[in-house]
Amino acid sequence: MSSGNLTSLEMCAGAGGQARGLELAGFGHEGVVEIDPNCCETLRLNRPEWTVHEEDLSAFDGRPYKGVDLLAGGLPCPPFSVAGKQLGRDDERNLFPAAIRLVDEIRPKAIMIENVRGFLDAVFEDYRGFIKNELKALGYEAHWRLLNASDYGVPQLRPRVVIVAIEDQYKDNFEWPAPSPFDAPTVGETLKDLMAANGWRGAKAWAQGADEIAPTLVGGSKKHGGPDLGPTRARKAWAALGVNGISLADEAPERDFVGMPRLTVPMTARIQGFDDAWRFHGRKTAAYRQVGNAFPPPVARAVAASLRTAIETRKIHRLAS
Repeated sequence: MSSGNLTSLEMCAGAGGQARGLELAGFGHEGVVEIDPNCCETLRLNRPEWTVHEEDLSAFDGRPYKGVDLLAGGLPCPPFSVAGKQLGRDDERNLFPAAIRLVDEIRPKAIMIENVRGFLDAVFEDYRGFIKNELKALGYEAHWRLLNASDYGVPQLRPRVVIVAIEDQYKDNFEWPAPSPFDAPTVGETLKDLMAANGWRGAKAWAQGADEIAPTLVGGSKKHGGPDLGPTRARKAWAALGVNGISLADEAPERDFVGMPRLTVPMTARIQGFDDAWRFHGRKTAAYRQVGNAFPPPVARAVAASLRTAIETRKIHRLAS
């Protein structure tokens, strides 16, 4: 697939899950915006040629990027997360106003925003309507859908809302990506080789027992969460798959290891849908937080590919006429 013939600017890029997915779908990155220093170093580590803006999205000037094809991003989840207070528009971390301002400054052909399932809760019905109307006034038709990462090959139960808004001239060409006809791989299938990396003799038996997809990885925030796999309920779900979720390991199990193994950061990255070559800057806690908060690249790729088709179909029709 050719790459870079369509352009993008990414907001709140994090560790690059969505950015990697867009890249796989054929979008070249004109720039990425992210405030977290560790995430910015991860982006520079993997793609030194990208322009990384290490700054607050609310203060970012989008005018130099006027005309990029796609404005994308994973806006902060806490304003809408059921794990928080669900303050929505009243949460100081709500960056939808900044995103709408950037749409006005940049006027992309399409917009793609990822958020948590809580965004669809009834309490936010008025705010969803507000966002839709703001985008409509700028010439975009907005839709949203709850997508399950496991439907796109990610070995994890990870429902996420994806908001898509498309310029009126392209909107009739967009279709949501169809789920994969195949089941996502199990945790055992996904991680068997990594668990066996140090010669662990129990890897094969462990993989056979880890015969379901993973529960949702939880990255936590700067105030809460460490290198563990989440609260008690999540740890129980991991234990059912033969994984000790109380903390993360630095290395795969040794040859004669007995018991429930822990995951390493590279293992969690594979569970999240990153390719093995993608590296994460920082110590274990910082690295895992980046992984756990990421948007799985395969899901981002599927939606972005549909947006690319919508844009390019319109171009073809225009040239034909």
